[in-house]
Amino acid sequence: MTQWVENPSGGRARGPRGLARAWVEVLLRPRRFFENGVAPGDQAPGLTFAIAVAIAYVGGRLLVAPETLSGYGRIAAATGSVYLSAAVVLVAACFLVAPLVLHLAAAVGTLALIPVAKNRGGVSETVQVIAYAAAPGAFVAIPVPAIQALAALYGCILLVVGISVVHETPMPRAVLAASVPALFVFGFAFGGIGAFEAAVGIDITPDPR
Repeated sequence: MTQWVENPSGGRARGPRGLARAWVEVLLRPRRFFENGVAPGDQAPGLTFAIAVAIAYVGGRLLVAPETLSGYGRIAAATGSVYLSAAVVLVAACFLVAPLVLHLAAAVGTLALIPVAKNRGGVSETVQVIAYAAAPGAFVAIPVPAIQALAALYGCILLVVGISVVHETPMPRAVLAASVPALFVFGFAFGGIGAFEAAVGIDITPDPR
């Protein structure tokens, strides 16, 4: 699950510079990135990338709008400390929730590929695709619903491109395979649905009350 291949066939560069280059490249040249930046069995760089994006997203929210993070208010009330509450939320979201969401989405996405991609890769490749597709999630920290919705939408597009390239399947089939993981990761985890509703003033999800 967390294997870090020292000399992978393909895969991205290591270290902070490698993270930064991967972020820029997947945003600007996604097809080329997915062709060269995903290596079988080399999940750890992708997981590290996903955690870095989660830190940017959650850390940004904590700086500009902490009240928008689920559970922050209850934790702040329980601890009585703004700094301790922020630390708890950051650690839990980035090092517990983010990896769990990533691997659950990858498992669902890989299962969805079975009927649509004969030359599909394994869960490892799907983990990396979803991790790198999350690159726009850093912009979700900006408390502007339109920007958040666009970032989530671009993440969905990157996921479709990545699945198409890495699992060697046509775009229409990649859309089908990516639909549930995209909804899970970008619609709910990154709050894309809520941001879209706020941006256009239309409720598309049922009110739990």
